[in-house]
Amino acid sequence: MPTTVLDVEQHLLLLELEAPFTKRDVQLARRRMAKRWHPDVAPQGRQFEHERHLKAINEAADQLERLAEGSRGGKVSANAVKVSAAAARREREEAGRRAYEAEQRARAMAKDRAEHDPFGSRVPDHSVVHRYARCLSYPEWGVGTVAGIYFSSDPVGAGEEVQQWARVKFSHGIRTVPAGSMKFVDFSKPDPAEERVERFLIAAQRAMAEGEYLLAAQRLIYARDAEPRNVAVLRLMTLAFWNAGKLDEAARAVRDWARVDGRRPAAHRFAARIYEDMGAVDLAEEAADRAAQRGPTDAGAWERLGRLRLRLMDREGALDALRRAIKLGAGEDVRELIVQALAIEPSIAG
Repeated sequence: MPTTVLDVEQHLLLLELEAPFTKRDVQLARRRMAKRWHPDVAPQGRQFEHERHLKAINEAADQLERLAEGSRGGKVSANAVKVSAAAARREREEAGRRAYEAEQRARAMAKDRAEHDPFGSRVPDHSVVHRYARCLSYPEWGVGTVAGIYFSSDPVGAGEEVQQWARVKFSHGIRTVPAGSMKFVDFSKPDPAEERVERFLIAAQRAMAEGEYLLAAQRLIYARDAEPRNVAVLRLMTLAFWNAGKLDEAARAVRDWARVDGRRPAAHRFAARIYEDMGAVDLAEEAADRAAQRGPTDAGAWERLGRLRLRLMDREGALDALRRAIKLGAGEDVRELIVQALAIEPSIAG
């Protein structure tokens, strides 16, 4: 029967929990880690890594909850964890002995092949021991130092799949992550701008999914500095600042977006809404006019322009925009706006 390498102490590492602990502590840790490693928040192509890691977290939490339920007072002491870790270490020593014997057998076979077939198995050896790595699932953690590699089952076991984990020390603490989610860093080569953009864009999208819009905007500033004309970055930065309530910053971001992608109506449409929230109705009307001119078949753009012109008491301009919206199939509420525009005295409008 294969030996399980992860002991109670390593389960605590997976859950980022410390002894002593109770069942409630384990449940809170499980929820926290599930939110971080759920497959739905994984970057593209990393869902399987997140799914496996979440499965390991749940298995560790189940074992710790059972241990806490059977402990005196419902709490597992630090001494109990040490005893469990010592027993697991003895099991790993036995697994290491078996692995060493297997390695010796493999070396003997390799020596035999080298003597009788010296060129058959000769291949270039480019193996390098890497120390610094990033977590692709959480690039905002930056570059960390690999502190150790662990396996979730005995490599000599009977057909059981081996999962590999890495303990990596980042600036904010040590994290246990799937080895497949790491990308080793080669400091001898410059960091390409597109890779920086991808890392911070993923980090910003995750922050926005969790409602941390200001943090997302801060991440996007780094992405914009790497590629100042990246439309996706500028668009997401505009949304992040706007949702965070930072209207001045959102206005600057949408102006940068419009400079890069001004031929399309999207940037001008967002600019009109942001300026309107700021109370700058005249600037909102100018942006809405540009959005309508660049998307002449959008009834909503003409309706927004008509509303803004109505607020500026521009009778003829409002009527022109609202009638265009009607022709494009706008709703009955636009007809009510036309009635309001007709009620404006021409002298006031002029």
